[in-house]
Amino acid sequence: MTGLAIFSLFFCIALLGLVLTTGRNPAFDPAMVRLQEKLRPPLSRPNLETSRPEEVPRLGVYLFGTDDLGRDVFARMLQGAWVSLTVGFVAVGISVIIGIFMGGISGYFGQNHTSMDTLIMRFVDIMLCFPSFFLILTVVALLPASMYNIMIVIGLTSWMGTTRFVRAEFLSLREQDFVTAARALGVNHWRIIFRHMIPNAMAPVLVSATIGIATAILTEAGLSFLGFGVPPPHATWGSILSDGKRFIFDAPWLTFLPGFAILIVVLSFNLFGEGLRDILNPKLRERY
Repeated sequence: MTGLAIFSLFFCIALLGLVLTTGRNPAFDPAMVRLQEKLRPPLSRPNLETSRPEEVPRLGVYLFGTDDLGRDVFARMLQGAWVSLTVGFVAVGISVIIGIFMGGISGYFGQNHTSMDTLIMRFVDIMLCFPSFFLILTVVALLPASMYNIMIVIGLTSWMGTTRFVRAEFLSLREQDFVTAARALGVNHWRIIFRHMIPNAMAPVLVSATIGIATAILTEAGLSFLGFGVPPPHATWGSILSDGKRFIFDAPWLTFLPGFAILIVVLSFNLFGEGLRDILNPKLRERY
């Protein structure tokens, strides 16, 4: 429940960040440069004598301080929350769709088409042999810098776990009575897979997707930290962390704030995934 509460709060903050940091005249402009206000500590007030009216923060203070270019870190953190949420959900959505399709085919047709099952699972094994982060890093380095490329690449390199979960569930479900009854009624294979079996195999997929969102957020932050992530003018937690590493002693808030945010959000998704696993597993529910 703690993970769910933090996730809900993060979701609301990300939506709020989308509203407040976009548009022609955003309430919080994460890209506005104020060189006279650089490296201001958190809760510091701007110098009204040297600042133009449009450069004065809406809150009257720099809530999270400013970076080396005088940009408001609070505004950049708000925008980074939306970027992290978007990358996490879209990347996991792509990986779940591919994983359900591949795992469903492998699990359902594996009994009568052993070669198809073998081919899919050996391809999964080959993909798992590559270090996923370095594979993503290599592909992203070869593609133009774009948030959409980041989401697609992360999704296309993280579907293997979902495939295994779905295949294991299908191997169990295909022997159940409702599947046998559907076959006896002449229902075609694809309708059995998508109408009857996938809804009954979604429990482990939901758990895997929840934890996968945390992994995608962490991967995006790592890529942005290395300079291969979402390009400017979008601010991400990883890029804020990367910019702050040069001033870790002079402006430690540039390192601690995004690092703490990444820690809390990833931990909340992992806790929520563990709780969801306990709820959806009847054996674990009976134990508690």
